[in-house]
Amino acid sequence: MRMTKWIAGIAAGLTGLALSTGAGAQQITLKLHHLLGLKAPAHTQMLEPWAQRIEKATNGKVKIDIYPAMSLGGKPPQLISQARDGVVDIVWTVNGYTPGLFPRTEVFELPFIHTNDPVATNKAMYDMFEQDLAADFKGVKVLFLHVHAGQAIQMVDKEVRKPDDLKDLKLRIPTRTGAWIIEALGAAPVAMQVPDLPQALSKKVVDGALIPFEIIPAFKLQDMTDYQIEGADKSRFGTTTFQVSMNLKRWNSLPADVKKAFLDNSGPDWWAEVGRIWAGTEDVGIGIATKAGNKHVKLDPDEMLAFRAKLEPVVQRWIDEVKAKGIDGEKLVTKARALITKYSTQ
Repeated sequence: MRMTKWIAGIAAGLTGLALSTGAGAQQITLKLHHLLGLKAPAHTQMLEPWAQRIEKATNGKVKIDIYPAMSLGGKPPQLISQARDGVVDIVWTVNGYTPGLFPRTEVFELPFIHTNDPVATNKAMYDMFEQDLAADFKGVKVLFLHVHAGQAIQMVDKEVRKPDDLKDLKLRIPTRTGAWIIEALGAAPVAMQVPDLPQALSKKVVDGALIPFEIIPAFKLQDMTDYQIEGADKSRFGTTTFQVSMNLKRWNSLPADVKKAFLDNSGPDWWAEVGRIWAGTEDVGIGIATKAGNKHVKLDPDEMLAFRAKLEPVVQRWIDEVKAKGIDGEKLVTKARALITKYSTQ
């Protein structure tokens, strides 16, 4: 009897020690689901380090299991509903994969709102989130938003230096604002998630795509394209907005110290760091393409002016379109431009 009590006491003591020292790291396990593969920079340089920061900040109380390449099922446009419905706990997804669901963040996707600095754009989104953007995100807790480095033009076999070079061609884009950009340039937009792009390029289903250079190594686009085109000083033709968000009920169920760990490690410094991560991946991508013999076209300022003239009406189209939803698009455009300019000069 004494031996049984002694063993029970030792077991209870060890259990208490394990929990107090963070060995109970499996207490809260969260599933993070996303669309790209294990080797994509979004996975290796952004999502994995962020998850590790959360785990460290909670002393192992939280474990974030990351499931890439839609490995939990479904298609990329379903990610946001998976988060809202609680099928998974956290998602990283493209806002524009569900057209019209996140109209306010579309302001950052418009041509020449974001220019060439994802750090500046991410900082602007952070500043605008609570007052101007949060109404879009019902049913989830946004942990952070970001953009990529911006839409470059990547072509299978045609060099592009002026808008007319794109006339009547087919270009891939994931968002409706991107489709408007392509239409304004005289081309035909083809909506497509990024995992489908390599096959579409190789079979000439599309003549090219609006997509950043960072995606080149993950999908070996250097083998399917001959031309990578951007403006002077890495200026681009719009961008894409992304979110990392948690199911709201799951968020509300978390202990206060865990919520604090998420917030402390997903704040303005992290949003800026994510911008630096995405900016840094561009050089790797374009380096691989040029090494493979592709031509890196840098349009000069005068050439970019021709694109700007064609694309400026897209901004007004968006302002007029969101007005019907009770959104002051002109105010959002003015504010976004001012903040991006501010942070670009710092």
